[in-house]
Amino acid sequence: MTTMTEAFRADADWARAQDAADPLRAFRDEFHIPIHDGPPHGEGEQTYLVGNSLGLQPRGVRQAVLDELDDWARLGVEGHLHARHPWLPYHAEVRDGLAEVVGAEPAEVVAMNSLTANLHLLMVSFYRPTRERHAVLIERNAFPSDRDLVASQIRFHGHDPAEALIELDGDEPGGTISMQAIERALAEHGPRIALVLWPGVQYLTGQAFDPAAVAKLAHAQGCTVGFDCAHAAGNIDLALHDSGCDFAAWCSYKYLNSGPGAVAGAFVHARHARARLPRFEGWWGRNEATRFEMRPEFESTAGADGWQLSNPPILALAPLRVSLDIFQRAGMQRLREKSKRLTAYLAWLLETRLGDTLEIATPSEPERRGAQLSLRVRAGRDAGQSLFDSMTAQGVLGDWREPDVMRIAPTPLYNTYSDCLRYAEAALAWRRQHA
Repeated sequence: MTTMTEAFRADADWARAQDAADPLRAFRDEFHIPIHDGPPHGEGEQTYLVGNSLGLQPRGVRQAVLDELDDWARLGVEGHLHARHPWLPYHAEVRDGLAEVVGAEPAEVVAMNSLTANLHLLMVSFYRPTRERHAVLIERNAFPSDRDLVASQIRFHGHDPAEALIELDGDEPGGTISMQAIERALAEHGPRIALVLWPGVQYLTGQAFDPAAVAKLAHAQGCTVGFDCAHAAGNIDLALHDSGCDFAAWCSYKYLNSGPGAVAGAFVHARHARARLPRFEGWWGRNEATRFEMRPEFESTAGADGWQLSNPPILALAPLRVSLDIFQRAGMQRLREKSKRLTAYLAWLLETRLGDTLEIATPSEPERRGAQLSLRVRAGRDAGQSLFDSMTAQGVLGDWREPDVMRIAPTPLYNTYSDCLRYAEAALAWRRQHA
């Protein structure tokens, strides 16, 4: 039987043939690809492999935003009811698309705020520490914003992060974390853990986790569990509803291509839809059937909408609406299948042609990674920075995360096999210069 990697070839004709046969190839044309003007090929499209940091702009976004500006100019306040996409229920226009991307029921998701703001709001409801059970479990190399928000929540409740913040170290090569390590940590600390806040995809290593498996372990110990899906939404098969997790949040400017600082998303499992959970309340979280009766008492809307504070930001939601339309037409299942093959091709190129130069920290199993590969140069940080700078100068873009990691993400909506080959060839050119 021929394996996926046995079918790969490291030549331009093969890569172009794969791109031509790709059933999703037309979606690349729906994005603006930045231009690089410089060596080695003069002016041309960048090899943009950094959608894990900021997704490219869909071509339809400009007109969508202009339409809202025109409706504002034309209608003023009447745009709330009579705009082409009425503003009053605008957040509902992205509900089904978000639900499909993250594997949720429509009522379980809402687009609002920013990622860290949403996690804070959700922790108000789901981090309910007691004297005996007040710890929070996160990974050691959590994104700084996650560590900051958890530490601040712990302090807000009168506890000490030095005692109550449990950070789990990687136990695998490259710094990744096994399910056995998570299980051991929960077995050891479970009775004092109030919340497990875990990544869908770990930002530094690119390791993907199974939300259902993590949630099962956490719930077995009596812990609430939530996920930061910043690097997972639009990237992997999350199946948040089926996972049974309590809550999740994500940003929309990475794989969801909604622009810098884009409006974020939140998930609250259906079993909490009508629960009388403590929360920070705001007018837009009120029951929409009676919201404009201006009653003094707060009666929440059922589902994730009940965590809203303010009316939706229309100019920020328009790009998300356009992007989610692309996702719905492409289909998450087809995108994920292409992503697995693209990332496998890039990994094969690096292992077979640059294995003595680059180390891949991301797990090799397709189900344990998304689009991103995290790389280290074996010669050390300075050599890694040199390689990264050289690639950037050639218009081959990834990103750099301290202390020594390059993150490269062939994103299936707009990246190609040819992009992966160009990355490998540019790295080979650097190696020849520094041999």
